[in-house]
Amino acid sequence: MLEITGLTWALTIGLVVALLALDLVLAAMRPHRVGFREATAWSLFYIGVAIAFGVWFAMAYGSAAGTQYFAGYVVEKSLSVDNLFVFVIIMTTFAVPEEHQHKVLTYGIVLALILRAIFIALGATLLSLFSFMFLLFGLLLIYTAVQLFRHRNEDPDVEDNAVVRTARRVLPITPEYVGGRIVTRVDGRLMATPLLIVLLAIGSIDLLFALDSIPAVFGVTQEAYVVFAANAFALLGLRALFFLVKGLLDRLVYLSTGLSIILAFIGVKLILHWAHEDLNASIPEISTPVSLGVIVVVLVVVIVASLIKTRGDPAAKAHAGSLRARKAAAEQERDGA
Repeated sequence: MLEITGLTWALTIGLVVALLALDLVLAAMRPHRVGFREATAWSLFYIGVAIAFGVWFAMAYGSAAGTQYFAGYVVEKSLSVDNLFVFVIIMTTFAVPEEHQHKVLTYGIVLALILRAIFIALGATLLSLFSFMFLLFGLLLIYTAVQLFRHRNEDPDVEDNAVVRTARRVLPITPEYVGGRIVTRVDGRLMATPLLIVLLAIGSIDLLFALDSIPAVFGVTQEAYVVFAANAFALLGLRALFFLVKGLLDRLVYLSTGLSIILAFIGVKLILHWAHEDLNASIPEISTPVSLGVIVVVLVVVIVASLIKTRGDPAAKAHAGSLRARKAAAEQERDGA
């Protein structure tokens, strides 16, 4: 186990909070449509910060620790691209004005970081107390991979969301967006704006992604600090990446398939680790460098194959994938039967 001092934790969290604060201040002070050049600059900035952190971490704690961080970062970055699909769907479904998308994404990232911090603390505690949690996490990832592969050509139904449905039923909501406000007063009555519904939708989706991404990164490293850093730096660049690649997401037609392969692979890695520790030391484990290599190869193949597919078939469109069938699709299937 790495010996991470309280000061190192505090400085890392402080850096993440400072970068988040910068995003929030920019979003509040200057609501605007984020262009390609601005999105590119911010994306390169956040990737640079993540790489610089990884280089420092490897120099301070050794190459093995650095490899774990970069492997975790690549895993979380690849899963965050699927997050972007869902963000695009939410923005489209609720017709969020472009000048407010920056703010919505930043709040969404804050919610994601809070939820992941909670799950990281819980996951690290469970893994340290109960070794069979590696088996349970592995089975969870394999189940998720199977479901994602089965519904790889579908999108999650944002409207069919318990949190969104409940909010629509119990809250008075204005018909239009009121600037960048979450709540407002209309004729003296306090009302929510559609922006609150959007944030609730993103928050509930973030919860589902945390349930999958945290076991996935624990499959690469059991160090809570590395898990937190990989998640934080992958998510910090998500807002800029959204504006940079949202026009290209439709072309990544095999992304869900690739992510299902990665999740299944990490699930098998966790199960082998549990078997090696609890059943028989002769059972082989998958090393972190091998994991990193497999993940990178899968992502490269997915991107290249997707671009070839869409070039030959311009009508092909990518989907975020779903862990369950859309209600409409399921009903059509039953009617057809």
